[in-house]
Amino acid sequence: MKALTRYLPDQARQRIAIGFITAMLLIAVGFGLSFYSYNRHSEDNSLSRRTDVVINDLNELLSSLKDVETGTRGFVLTQDSIYLEPRHAALPLLPKRLKHLNELIVDDPAQKQRLDSLEKLVKANIYRTDQLIGLSPTRGNWTQVKSYLLLGKMRMDDARRLVATMISAERALTQTHDQQASKSFNATIIIILLLSVLTFIVLIVSYNALEGELTHRQRVEDQLRGYEAELKAKIQQLETSNEELERFAFVASHDLQEPLRKIQSFGSILQQRSQQSADTETSEYMSKIMQSAERMSKMIKDLLHFSRLSAGLGNELKTIRLNDLVRRILADKELQIKGLNAKVDVGALPVIKGIPFQIEQLFNNLIANALKFIRPGVAPRIQIKAESIDGNLYPELVSGQPYTRIMISDNGIGFDEKYLTHIFQIFQRLHSKTTYEGTGIGLAICKRVIQTHKGHITAISQPGKGAAFIIILPEYQPLQAYDSPISNEVYSYPAS
Repeated sequence: MKALTRYLPDQARQRIAIGFITAMLLIAVGFGLSFYSYNRHSEDNSLSRRTDVVINDLNELLSSLKDVETGTRGFVLTQDSIYLEPRHAALPLLPKRLKHLNELIVDDPAQKQRLDSLEKLVKANIYRTDQLIGLSPTRGNWTQVKSYLLLGKMRMDDARRLVATMISAERALTQTHDQQASKSFNATIIIILLLSVLTFIVLIVSYNALEGELTHRQRVEDQLRGYEAELKAKIQQLETSNEELERFAFVASHDLQEPLRKIQSFGSILQQRSQQSADTETSEYMSKIMQSAERMSKMIKDLLHFSRLSAGLGNELKTIRLNDLVRRILADKELQIKGLNAKVDVGALPVIKGIPFQIEQLFNNLIANALKFIRPGVAPRIQIKAESIDGNLYPELVSGQPYTRIMISDNGIGFDEKYLTHIFQIFQRLHSKTTYEGTGIGLAICKRVIQTHKGHITAISQPGKGAAFIIILPEYQPLQAYDSPISNEVYSYPAS
């Protein structure tokens, strides 16, 4: 049963199990009724045999009583002791017959009462015959002898009536038992037949359910095989796309960069010549050309980084100490931090499993944005802190799984949260490139890094009140003790 249903859904297994259990119960009930009917039939046969024995014992008792009476009469009339032989043979049998009858009808009060009356008649008749043997008609006792003989006849008639009544009662009881047994047997046959039909129906229904579930499972397996084939085809297409993306990255890093470098080189020469001449308009045009070329170079480099993330290059998980990583990034930006008179507060950050260069890009881009989108006349203040949370706090995460939530907040210009999804799209900007420089790909890279690490990124902000970017990463290994905290260590560089 388990072998047949272990691959079926839980509900199907329950239905089929209930069907087979019901069939087994019906079979057990049918077996129980058959056993009961057999026992009842045996009991009825036993009662019939007991009745036959009772009737036989009653007849034997009456016969022995007749022998006693006949032998006594013969002796009284002839005074020949030869007539007493049947009497002497019958007298020992009477107590045995009475005792056996008492044992057989002990559960029948009416018959027991009749037997008690019969036993009294037997004893009285034996006593009377004993008295009669002592009398002799030749001695002038004929009147008394006739009286005893008449009394004996009356008592024998009473005994015959009692025996006949008892025999009739036994036969009626036998007939009643036979009728009850017949009814019980017929009812048992009908019930067993109905149970057999119900069992057959239940088995058919269970078999059809099992066959239907197996057929459904086969269809599902066929569909899954079809989906698997489609998935393999999609994977093949994806691998082909990745290969094309890698080729594109190669072209972007070599073929596109090479002519751009030449444009920048010759443009630099022309810009110097235009500056040496008095042609202000040409110098302005050349400056714009060089700015555009520089911006295009940055876009190609950022696109190259994004394509490397998409292609999954170098995705080897390693242990990363985020405190050390942030220290390196802040050290690289030391001059910019000093120039802006910025303060950076870094809390205790955990040790995680991740792809080092991607996690570094993630933090570098977010810290760079915090240092870039600042309010005029307000010294930047950046705070980085972390805490452990459960995945049920965000619908995008796996409930019950532990995660690390890292928040990078600033006091910059902020943004309207209606643009929250917009800012994480590639080449999307909320400000003109003349106001804030950049290619509009940094946050798209951050989102791609988080997706690669099966995490989540979001932000909370209000215009003019700063922004807080929230990155959530799963704890790929048991969370180790936090690195030596630098919560009391504030990266604060005064303006030079």
